[in-house]
Amino acid sequence: MTTRYRVMMASGAGFLWAALLLWVAARHVTLPVFTLMPTIMMAFMAPGLVLAAMVLRVAMRRLGDEAMLAGGALQGPASVDQRVLQNTLEQLVIALCVWPAAAIMLGDAGPGVIVVLGFGFALMRLVFWLGYHRAPLLRVFGFAGSFWPTILVALWALLRLGMASTG
Repeated sequence: MTTRYRVMMASGAGFLWAALLLWVAARHVTLPVFTLMPTIMMAFMAPGLVLAAMVLRVAMRRLGDEAMLAGGALQGPASVDQRVLQNTLEQLVIALCVWPAAAIMLGDAGPGVIVVLGFGFALMRLVFWLGYHRAPLLRVFGFAGSFWPTILVALWALLRLGMASTG
C-alpha cells in the first residue's frame, strides 16, 4: 500500500469521524437553549485548554536551548510543536467564525452540536499533536478529524438556512 493511499485512508477516517460526531451530537445530545454566549463559552473551553497546553509546551521547549530562549528560531521538537500550535490556531479561528452561527441556524440542536464539536476538536487536536511527533497517519487523522466537523456543520447550517428560506 502506497503512502498516498494510506494518507487518503487516514483522511477519509477523519471525515467519517466528523460525520459520526455530528450525527451523534444531533441525535443524542440535547442542551437547554442558553443564550449564545454561554453556549459558545462551553463549546470553546476544551479547545482553549488544548491550545493553552500547546502554548505552554512551546514555551517550555525554549527553556532547554539558549538560542531558542533568546528568541532564536525553534529547532527540533520545538519547531514541530510550533507547527501544531499554528495549525490549531488557524483551525480555531475558522471554528470561531462558523460555530456560533451554526448554533443559531441549527435551532434546538445547535447548542448541543457545537459543544460536542468543541470536545471532538480538542480530542482530534491531541491526536494531531501526538501524530506529528510519533505517527504521520495519526497526524492526518487528527487534522481531518478536527477540520471536517467545522466544514460539515457549516454546510449543514447553510443547507438548513436555505431550506428555511424556500419553505
